[in-house]
Formats: sequence, C-alpha cells, structure tokens
Amino acid sequence: MICAWLDTVSKALFIASEMFYSSQPVATAGSLMGLKNTLNTYGWFAKLLHWVVVVLVIAQYVLVNMAEAADTRMEMFILFARHKSIGMTIFALAAIRLLWRLLNEQPSLPLGMPTWQQSFARVTHWLLYALIILMPITGLLGSAANNFPVTWFGVFTIPAPIGPNEALADLLHDLHGVLAACLAMLASIHLLAALKHHFINRDDVLRRMIWTRRS
Repeated sequence: MICAWLDTVSKALFIASEMFYSSQPVATAGSLMGLKNTLNTYGWFAKLLHWVVVVLVIAQYVLVNMAEAADTRMEMFILFARHKSIGMTIFALAAIRLLWRLLNEQPSLPLGMPTWQQSFARVTHWLLYALIILMPITGLLGSAANNFPVTWFGVFTIPAPIGPNEALADLLHDLHGVLAACLAMLASIHLLAALKHHFINRDDVLRRMIWTRRS
C-alpha cells in the first residue's frame, strides 16, 4: 500500500513538473523573465513554491489517515516517519516562500474590492503562513518530547530541540491536531474565495497563481 501511494504521488509530481516546464519559455538570455512577482501576477518561482506546498500539505493529511488505518505497527511507524520528513520539507519551503514574499512586491487586489474583503484576504494569507510554519514546529517538538527521533527521509537526523516530557508531549499532540484542523478550515475558505473570484467576480485573482499563456 505504501509503495502504491508513493508511486501515485511521484506520478502526480512528474505530471505537475511537465506542465510547469512546458509552460516556460525556451532557455534564452531572457529565460529568467517572469521570475519575480509583478503588480498583475505572481512570478513563476512563487507559483512553484505555492503549488508544491499545496501538494505536500494534502499529502500530509493523506499520510496521517493512512497511518491511523495501518494494519501493522511497523507500517504505521513508516508512514509517520514519511509524514515528519515531508513536514520538515514544508517548513523549509514555507520559510523560503515567506522570505521571497518579503523581497517581492505583491499583485494588487482587484479594483472595487470592498475594504473588509481586502483586510480579510491579507489576514488569511498571513494566518496560512503562520499555520504552515507552526505545524512542523509543533510536530518536531512533540516527537522530541515523546523521545522519537525525526529524520529527513533517513538521510540525516534533526537534533531534538527538547528532552523527553510526557505531559508536554500530550499537550503538543493536541495542539498539533488543533492547528491541523485550523489549517484545513482556513485553506478551504481560501480555496472557496479563489473560486468565487474566478467564477462569480470573473477577475484574475486565481489566474495570477496558475500558469497560463499570459504568465
């Protein structure tokens, strides 16, 4: 089951990468055009980081459900180990994306968008960043408190930031679950808002985060 799931994910990532590279111009002296954001759209690097993180976050929820339904304890440990490795990957990508956001201008919100919606959109974006970064941190701390080492796909072990503490482990486990629920809820709102802009408002809010012939 694990191999089948990993094969499916690898195929999905391969298809996504093919779509990405086929959408890019042929390498020339100006091949870096579109790297940075503009006032009209996100650059290809921001788009790439966004969609890779989206795929990995969805994979995290799938892995947890698979681990909880695992037939053997060993299979459960393997799935949770993958979950932790992907979590550390998400943390690194989210940090890069946050830094990239701070160094780049952001596309303007649609003209005529109510002030409260603009404020809600900005708050939602920053809360999503906070949750995506806090989730791996609480996961790492919880594993350390449980005295479970965290490795990055078996390549290296991440040093435990704290020592074993059963009471703290339980608290971090509960906090991790609450943050996961908040992330799922906020991401759903974010998705519904993007679809509303695309199908009802008919503006470029969704199009500026996907690859189109105009990107």
